[in-house]
Amino acid sequence: MCAKVKSKEKTVEREPVSAPDAIFIKGARVHNLKNVSVSIPRNQLVVVTGVSGSGKSSLTMDTLYAEGQRRYAESLSAYARQFLMRMNKPDVDYIKGICPAIAIEQKVVTRTPRSTVGSMTEIYDYLRLLFSRAGQTFSPVTGQLVKKHEVADVVDYISKLPQGAKVQILVPFRQHANRKPLEELNILMQKGFSRLYAGGALVRIEELMEEKAPKIAADTFVLIDRIVVKDFEEDDKHRIADSVQTSFYESEGYCTLEVDGKLGPVFSNRFELDGIQFEEPVPNLFSFNNPYGACPTCEGFGQVLGIDRDLVIPDKRLSVFEGAIAPWRGEKMGEYKEALIKSSRKFNFPVHKPISDLTDEQLELLWSGNEHFYGINEFFKMVEQNLYKVQYRVMQARYRGRTICPTCHGARLRQEATYVKVSGKGISELVDMPVEKLKVWFDNLELSEYQQQVAKRILIEINHRLKTLLDVGLGYLTLNRVANTLSGGESQRIQLTRTLGSNLTNSLYILDEPSIGLHARDTHRLIRVLHELRDLGNTVVVVEHDEQMMEKADYIIDMGPLASHLGGEVTFSGTYPEILKDGKSLTGKYLSGHYRLEPPAHLRKWKRSIQLEGCRQNNLKNVDVEFPLGIFTVVSGVSGSGKTTLVKQILYPALMKLKGEFTDRVGQYRVMKGDMDFITQIEMVDQNPIGKSSRSNPVTYIKAYDEIRDLFAKQPLSKMRGFQPKHFSFNVDGGRCDTCKGEGEVIVEMQFLADVHLTCETCGGKRFKDEVLEVQYKGKNIFDILELGVDEAIEFFKEEKDVIARIKPLSDVGLGYVKLGQSSDTLSGGEAQRVKLASFLGKGKAQGHILFIFDEPTTGLHFHDIKKLLDSFNALIDQGHSVLVIEHNLDVIRSADWVIDLGPEGGEGGGTLLYAGQPEGLKKVKDSYTGKFL
Repeated sequence: MCAKVKSKEKTVEREPVSAPDAIFIKGARVHNLKNVSVSIPRNQLVVVTGVSGSGKSSLTMDTLYAEGQRRYAESLSAYARQFLMRMNKPDVDYIKGICPAIAIEQKVVTRTPRSTVGSMTEIYDYLRLLFSRAGQTFSPVTGQLVKKHEVADVVDYISKLPQGAKVQILVPFRQHANRKPLEELNILMQKGFSRLYAGGALVRIEELMEEKAPKIAADTFVLIDRIVVKDFEEDDKHRIADSVQTSFYESEGYCTLEVDGKLGPVFSNRFELDGIQFEEPVPNLFSFNNPYGACPTCEGFGQVLGIDRDLVIPDKRLSVFEGAIAPWRGEKMGEYKEALIKSSRKFNFPVHKPISDLTDEQLELLWSGNEHFYGINEFFKMVEQNLYKVQYRVMQARYRGRTICPTCHGARLRQEATYVKVSGKGISELVDMPVEKLKVWFDNLELSEYQQQVAKRILIEINHRLKTLLDVGLGYLTLNRVANTLSGGESQRIQLTRTLGSNLTNSLYILDEPSIGLHARDTHRLIRVLHELRDLGNTVVVVEHDEQMMEKADYIIDMGPLASHLGGEVTFSGTYPEILKDGKSLTGKYLSGHYRLEPPAHLRKWKRSIQLEGCRQNNLKNVDVEFPLGIFTVVSGVSGSGKTTLVKQILYPALMKLKGEFTDRVGQYRVMKGDMDFITQIEMVDQNPIGKSSRSNPVTYIKAYDEIRDLFAKQPLSKMRGFQPKHFSFNVDGGRCDTCKGEGEVIVEMQFLADVHLTCETCGGKRFKDEVLEVQYKGKNIFDILELGVDEAIEFFKEEKDVIARIKPLSDVGLGYVKLGQSSDTLSGGEAQRVKLASFLGKGKAQGHILFIFDEPTTGLHFHDIKKLLDSFNALIDQGHSVLVIEHNLDVIRSADWVIDLGPEGGEGGGTLLYAGQPEGLKKVKDSYTGKFL
């Protein structure tokens, strides 16, 4: 409805005015968006939902966030702007009411082993401040507090002495190595000192100088000043302070008092005790990223290349007698084992007990040895001394690997940093505590009045961030956990913690599925955090499929109706109660129960399985688990309950090792038995990117590009010009653009900002040379083909059976919207995982029996797409394979044939097997949170 404004000349028609407190997007056409106009209410929690590929990210990230960034760039200096001005403006008519934008994506932000949970959330920076301001240094020799005296301490001591007490301020007489006593006395005279104190009596320096070779006893002092204690005036105190200052200066840090004829206390302004000079606590002393604070052996990594304990004792189920120590097998080196077995009864060592059942003390004894036998450490010292012999060099190389630093024991800091304590704990002890325990420690922290004063602000910041980490369901992590071991969801929630800590207001936050990897139990806590962010006066836009999140949102925008070229429209915008009644919204139909993901009518039976006994890696508490084969199995449980440990750190590497494949270190377990020979191959389908290069993409990964290149090489123009399939590849020279090497874009490295990706000016982003682009098939060149969505390509190549057979699986797993040539680094973790799944489905009925392991495959999937994913799983099982899935999604759990539930809590409160059986039975398990939500 247009507002008409009367004027004397004529009637003017104006644009419709959107609500004053809304961000209004008009005419967005980025990617598949079809001229979308939508208003997003400000200062509210807005959920953008819809099937995968319907245009959610195009609207939020590529339009809203990109424009927010571009407007910010316009406020920068001319130098920075010359690069940023080439940033493409999103294809949109206009956006009104936009505020500064912050995007929190699900990518694992860092790959460096130096970055930890503590440094990412900034909690570690505040801990360093806390320890440098309020920390107390204790001597490792006597455990006494190390103090540094100030001038004021000495003045206070003298002032508190009884009235009339006679005090002499003294410093030790020190003779310089190259000077004779007479020269030393002469210098003292020149400095204005006139008396020495020796054996309880004063001697004038002038008298001593009259002797030719004066003898000066070892315990002689120089008199600085004499004082009689009384009610001191201000001037008197100044005089005493000057004298004390002089004594500290003359003796390089010491001041001795003699009170009424008795040599009294010694004060020192040097930070030392027990003959050790200590480092004064400063923030950099506690930084493992700074050469001053980092452990000199491992340079702050916590690990060094050394003898790897897991390679020396690869199978913890064996005893010493059975040959658990790998280098001590065989005839020659077996002498070391024999020596230990023969002498073991002298110190009661259990040689027949499995290594995994030994106590920490017994295990340490095995490495360090004693007077009766050479330990493993001594053995490797012998190997090192014989490295000139080739067999010893081979032996050392066989057992070398990454191992915990022997100097700092993994703490990453230099020794001096560990002497500083706050309330009896060192900084490295705190970072090894799970966040939930650390929060309790801080809540009960008792400090002196002075410490409370200096640490007040620091503690507010630490407690706020710890509370947020707990709220987003990460209480099971330790601050020492290396950032590159986190999942995408964990990484995103950590960024959220850091962002919340900065308390920004009037900003636009855009989050990409923050509930990934979060159990239904913890989602409400995450929602509370998002509400907190909104209540600070921010607009929070969340791309999300979670039902709880939609229910608690202030406003919902549903994109659709379907994916790719069939999507790109706003099918609904309004509140949760409104979407339930809406007839057009696909999401609404699932939320209202009109459409449902029905559990299977018949559950599959199984005959074969793999059993793991005695699993006790990380927080697993000696768990025995049976994994059925030939069916669809789900491992569930709250975040941090031990699912990843059980499947990815024990089962997968143990099976890989059995097949003789290269694998990561195997977690601790006692026995694996069952039908291992039945499995011919194990495939871990995780969320890591599908290729290392930015040129890798879905069409090359599923091997469909080979067929397409062959097709183009057969075209008449290709034959005339002598083009071969390689000319249509962007990975080798020939047909690709020489400027951007087939990337289609050039990267400008910005010094202090994120790198800027600019379209290549030579090929205009088309990746190939003009003569190659002139070759066409059905009116499209090779670049046009790469720009097609999967579903469009299926329609386009309908006559080419070979191409269709390769591409079809991508559509089957719900990736019909992805472009054939889309760069792999723009795919989310869930999309990358489904591309891998499609590549297996495309291979048809593979020989043998494959065990597929999936890590949270529903990441980024709408209810409608989960159905397709489950169909893909069933297709794999119908081909005779087994599917094992780590998952929180309740629809997937309901659709499983067998559920293994771990818990009940995360971290130390988890790690026990609560249930194994058909999904229906899980509802009756009292302790299971998964059962309650089912």
